[in-house]
Amino acid sequence: MSINTLLEAINLEQIEENIFRGVSQKLVGKRVFGGQVLAQSLQAAQLTVTEDRVVHSMHGYFILPGDVNQPIIYMVERLRDGGSFTTRRITAIQSGKVIFNMAASFQKQEEGIEHQIDMPNVPMPNELITDYELLELYKDQVLPITRAYLSLPRPIEFRPVEKNYILYDGNHEPLRHVWMKAKGGLPNNANIHRAALAYASDYNLLTTAMKPHPIAVDKVMLASLDHAMWFHRDFRMDEWLLYALDSPSASNARGFTRGSVFDQSGRLVASVVQEGLIRVLKEKK
Repeated sequence: MSINTLLEAINLEQIEENIFRGVSQKLVGKRVFGGQVLAQSLQAAQLTVTEDRVVHSMHGYFILPGDVNQPIIYMVERLRDGGSFTTRRITAIQSGKVIFNMAASFQKQEEGIEHQIDMPNVPMPNELITDYELLELYKDQVLPITRAYLSLPRPIEFRPVEKNYILYDGNHEPLRHVWMKAKGGLPNNANIHRAALAYASDYNLLTTAMKPHPIAVDKVMLASLDHAMWFHRDFRMDEWLLYALDSPSASNARGFTRGSVFDQSGRLVASVVQEGLIRVLKEKK
């Protein structure tokens, strides 16, 4: 999948002042990829905000699975346009039903105090192989469902740090480090880069929560429930970013995962949190 496919998904059609239409990428199956809905919802909000306001946080809930064969309508509510902050509520609709909703907050650029956590000491992307190449190395140990998922065409390239990235035998800590970037150059539009990171941020979260558990991924039902992001500093999604993930908890058929996104210079550019359904399927008698 080329980067143009992602750009086509992000570039929404405006129907009315606060109403937009998005197309869906057809991968495998009928469900819309959650990252696509995140990216399109953010872009819909960004299109209603003045250029001097930059998104700093977004909080969304996945309500129903989306159908890739239907367009998605995004309705934006202008909740507040204040002196420093702007607030939007975004509702994604298919066939008259809400499938996703999100609140996003934007802020004027301001000077202030600064600090951040250190980037993990991991190999650089030029020292690593892609997840496709890693899949070939472990082809005899990988389930068909994992191979099918990792073989899907994607507009993002991933280079995992841990060699056990694709193994689920229950012998691993619930953490991952993955370098990622768009497969091609993106326009010099910061909003496009933020939407592209929202898209990429939905990869690797729930499966990180499964790393300590010896359960085959074809024996569980996985579904994102909610997703939050905070944007700290400017970045480019067509340059390498490190996605450092860990899962502090899993309980009550839910997995909770955090992610920190760093650029190659070590700047923390964004933070991500997601909780999702991890339901162990009952054996059929």
